[in-house]
This record gives sequence, C-alpha cells and structure tokens, in this order.
Amino acid sequence: MRKPSKTITSILSCNIKKLRGELNLSQEELADKCGLHRTYVGAVERGERNVTLSSLEAIASALNVDVPTLLTGILK
Repeated sequence: MRKPSKTITSILSCNIKKLRGELNLSQEELADKCGLHRTYVGAVERGERNVTLSSLEAIASALNVDVPTLLTGILK
C-alpha cells in the first residue's frame, strides 16, 4: 500500500492546525463541522492518517478554504 510523502503529510497537518486555530475551533468542533470522528481529525493533524479525497473536501469546506490551499505550502 502506498503512503503519501512526509512532506505533503506535514504540509496538510500544519495547514489544518493553523486554519483551525484561526477559527478558534477545537479538534472536536472541526470534526463535528466535517462529519468526521474527532480521533480521525487528530490523527490527520499528527500526520498519522492518509486522508481520502472526500475527507479532504469536508475538512477544507469546514475551514472555509479550497483543497489546494490545504496542500500547497505551509500557510504563514
């Protein structure tokens, strides 16, 4: 089974954490907005889970950004 590179996993996790913080959302609140389990969101933020496209879309929507924003560079 293929896994994503550490680079893309790190970019995704950092961007989710940053955007979630800017919205003052807990992991549990973000999970509720996405329709995902809170432990799954935590694992994604720690780079432990390989997200599906549908989950990535749900997370992006909950954070009010598009998918490319989550995957392109680490947001400042």
